[in-house]
Amino acid sequence: MEQKSGAQISKQAFLQSLLILLALMIFAGLLTLIIPAGQYQRIEVEGRETLKPDSFEFIDKPDYPIWRWFTAPLEVITGPDGLTVIVIIIFILMVGVAFAIMDKSGILKAVLARIVRRFAGQKYILLLIISLFFMALGAFFGIFEEVVPLVPLMIALSYSLGWDTLTGLGMSILATNMGFSAAIINPFTIGVAQGIAELPAFSGAGYRIVIFIFMYILLALFLTRHARKVEVNPQASPVYAEEQATREKYAHFSADSISHEKKGTTPAITFLLACVVMIFSVLIAGPFVPAISDLALPIVGLLFLIAGVGSGLIAGIGRDAWKAAGEGLGGIAPAIPLILMAASVKFIIASGGILDTILHSAANIFLGANPITAALLIFVLTLGIEFFVSSGSAKAFLLIPILIPLADLVGVTRQTTVLAYVFGDGFSNLAYPTSAVLLICLSLTAVTYPKWLRWVMSLWIWVILASLIFLVIAVMLNYGPF
Repeated sequence: MEQKSGAQISKQAFLQSLLILLALMIFAGLLTLIIPAGQYQRIEVEGRETLKPDSFEFIDKPDYPIWRWFTAPLEVITGPDGLTVIVIIIFILMVGVAFAIMDKSGILKAVLARIVRRFAGQKYILLLIISLFFMALGAFFGIFEEVVPLVPLMIALSYSLGWDTLTGLGMSILATNMGFSAAIINPFTIGVAQGIAELPAFSGAGYRIVIFIFMYILLALFLTRHARKVEVNPQASPVYAEEQATREKYAHFSADSISHEKKGTTPAITFLLACVVMIFSVLIAGPFVPAISDLALPIVGLLFLIAGVGSGLIAGIGRDAWKAAGEGLGGIAPAIPLILMAASVKFIIASGGILDTILHSAANIFLGANPITAALLIFVLTLGIEFFVSSGSAKAFLLIPILIPLADLVGVTRQTTVLAYVFGDGFSNLAYPTSAVLLICLSLTAVTYPKWLRWVMSLWIWVILASLIFLVIAVMLNYGPF
């Protein structure tokens, strides 16, 4: 069966998230019947609406019938957060179409093939460069599931260089996950969460670049140490016995299978890089030019779309561009009802008059902790929710509207809150057995989940420790702009 282009949300993952979010909507509705209504006074601080901490009072419960629990996903669009929701959905669709066209035209494979050819005689430099390439895909473009078709090629390359299956998985899907989690401008986590938090689009990138570099060093040390051990003694690989059968399976894969380039590949890559430079120009100018800052998300989405369509057409995709665009839209479209349902959880409790009551109760717990502890609690909370709701953008709509007022009350900056959310959302993606991407990648190999977990755990311990330290530093620095 032909592999569809672009991001494809699996039916199983969609149905699982749909049922969980439906249950959360019903649960939120039941809470409106049980919890007394209350409200804080809202005040405007530097153009942002925030809560007045000492102004909470109980009020009469509003009339909010049960049937509206189920129409909430549609009502969200016309509610106070409607414009934000619509802009983010359009943004995600544009990025989905752009990547699908780039995927269909083979541009990513061409870039990867050039890297392999350039460093063919320097195997450990090649390992580091490929890992950096995949990390950058996650950190800058929010690409994760989309690299699965490239995983077999990286496993085959690992075999040809004297390494094992785990090294191939490590320099491809694991590296992508590390980049997705140590995001710099990941549109699906940073972009969405900052939009909901009313932060300037992609602001605070300087600190995240430092985080990205540190996480890359951790990954590089982890992979290099493992690859050298396996090269010296192949039987030292935890999956040595299991992978003997898969080595023959991947014998027909090679770097040559991705090395064929169409005539327009070089100018297509040049055009893509030019668009990337323009995207970075918008992100750098945003904090200094208010007009750009307010429109940064749609501008970046439009540039993504231009980059994908333009580079694909230059690469000679022709009429297949329409097919790829359709596949991209179809693949990402299931995210729309998930986003609306996630956003409706907040809408239900707000319409039922209990949002501020819940915030008041939660604030009492958070207020008992200092800002550092509060930031770490946000990280832990996101880690917990990730087990049930894997979609980064849907989870942002579920958590960020609740977390931001709490963060304002306890003195944690919104930027730090977003950072804690991104850490919790990303680093667990290749650890939880509920991760569809992890299960798909392991199914391509003979690696069992327990062996994968034992192997990757020594990296995760350092990653989680580093995440906690970076969050503490963010609180101490009052990481902002606010």
